[in-house]
Amino acid sequence: MDEKSLLAAQFEEQRPRLRGVAYRMLGSLSEADDAVQEAWLRVDSADLSAVQNLPAWLTTVVARVCLNLLRTRERRREDSLDAFPLDRGDDGADLAEEAQLADSVGLAMLVVLDVLGPAERIAFVLHDMFAVPFEDIAQILDRNPAAVRQLASRARRRVRGGEAGPADASKRRGVVEAYLAAAREGDFAGLLKVLDPDVVLHSDTGAAPVVLRGVRAVSKGALLASEMARSTQVAVVDGVPGLVLAPRGRLAVVLKFVFDGDLIAGIDVISAPERLRGLEIALG
Repeated sequence: MDEKSLLAAQFEEQRPRLRGVAYRMLGSLSEADDAVQEAWLRVDSADLSAVQNLPAWLTTVVARVCLNLLRTRERRREDSLDAFPLDRGDDGADLAEEAQLADSVGLAMLVVLDVLGPAERIAFVLHDMFAVPFEDIAQILDRNPAAVRQLASRARRRVRGGEAGPADASKRRGVVEAYLAAAREGDFAGLLKVLDPDVVLHSDTGAAPVVLRGVRAVSKGALLASEMARSTQVAVVDGVPGLVLAPRGRLAVVLKFVFDGDLIAGIDVISAPERLRGLEIALG
């Protein structure tokens, strides 16, 4: 076997692992496959004479490709729901395979990763998920190891939810879970139990802002969105229990709640990309 064929064989052996690295960074199977293929094109034309650890070097190449893609995504101002993989068909990617991969990573984890900045995401995924040394990540990000350590630490705090919430955070989470269960099951009576009689809902998801006032109007709105509720899960939003809709880990809609005692007094339904980018979302 000549050197070219040997390199191709070694790359194919590493492809599943590299694909997993790229998927965790990008949150899209088709983009992960594109990133791995781009990495192969770079590898195929590179001088590998000085490479001593091929798997580690390949990880670095894939990470650089992913970083460029994440930065491009960050710069894109026209982000909309049409950009999410579920809506665009992911360019022919196998949806069942992507769903299985998302489950293996954890949708909640993908949601949090999706709101990290490119550098934070690269530092956290490479170090915490794949044990890449900070020194190696520093070369990818063009920063010193201490700065990369801080990036990973900041990302880690966001993933874990930061400091502990108020003493009643657990009770509020239970209220949110009850709201979600009732919405999913079409349980009107269940919604009435967790909503304040004067609850107000604000939504930016349509062509124009929507405001619903009163427990019955808000409950009926929740029931109309019962299909959406099946793809929704509990998370910590700006330090408070909330809900996120994230098709295969790509953040689409967030529900922020205002509480009055043990009841939900306000709901802010957020889908505008610029507002989503400003939220702090962590695992619940």
